[in-house]
Amino acid sequence: METPSLFDTHCHLDDPPFAKNLTAELETARSAGVGGWVIPGVRRPGWPGILALASRIPNVWAAPGLHPMVAETWDEEAAAALAGLLAAPRVVAVGEIGLDRLLPAPEAVQGRAFRDQLRLAIDAGKPVLLHCRRANARMLSILREEGAQRVGGIWHSFSGSLETALEAIGLGFAIAVNGVLTWAGARRTPAVVRAVPPEWLVLETDAPDVAPEGERGMPSHPGYLPRVAAEVSRLRGWSFAETARLTTGNARRVLRLPEEEEP
Repeated sequence: METPSLFDTHCHLDDPPFAKNLTAELETARSAGVGGWVIPGVRRPGWPGILALASRIPNVWAAPGLHPMVAETWDEEAAAALAGLLAAPRVVAVGEIGLDRLLPAPEAVQGRAFRDQLRLAIDAGKPVLLHCRRANARMLSILREEGAQRVGGIWHSFSGSLETALEAIGLGFAIAVNGVLTWAGARRTPAVVRAVPPEWLVLETDAPDVAPEGERGMPSHPGYLPRVAAEVSRLRGWSFAETARLTTGNARRVLRLPEEEEP
């Protein structure tokens, strides 16, 4: 029986190093068993590019949004531009949006951009891709206040506690893990992976960030996703095929994707 393909729920395929050699990057990833990708947005000028890639390449989907690192650029014009993209056929989510206390943008500025984008996603019926660093309690509070359970989504690069993960799952958010899971000395994320309900676990590379153990400090790549899947398999006692089937099915359910397209 053929092993199901893996799905990368967060991969910056529009990053300049990938853009120079994207065909080869995707061929390498496909040969490793990866069959789908979501490209998250970061800055408004990048939104047309991720939509163009999603329109051109089978099994690639777009999630335009404004990252908290550039929250100060959020304004009425950006809101109107984002709202206008959400009906595009290859847009499956709004992301990556959220809160990050390690960034210089003031909390109030980040909060306004996050809430506004969350409301746009809810109005459009689109799930969201969450970015959160050292703001878990505030993130959960905003998600509850805004009724985010109406759309759910994915908590990207999850690094919180099991309690936080279960609260997020209760609001309809899948827990995404990446190369951090494979790092020597990783403790909290493996514990979460072992304990969360299997129907709420998804995979990502976050390439070119957070390369797996053995490549730390180097750019990550779309073809590294099987390393994350292998570690999930080890932690859960699943076969690789079972990990692929579960996590890909979870991603497609949460993002409301159709069946895999022919490459």
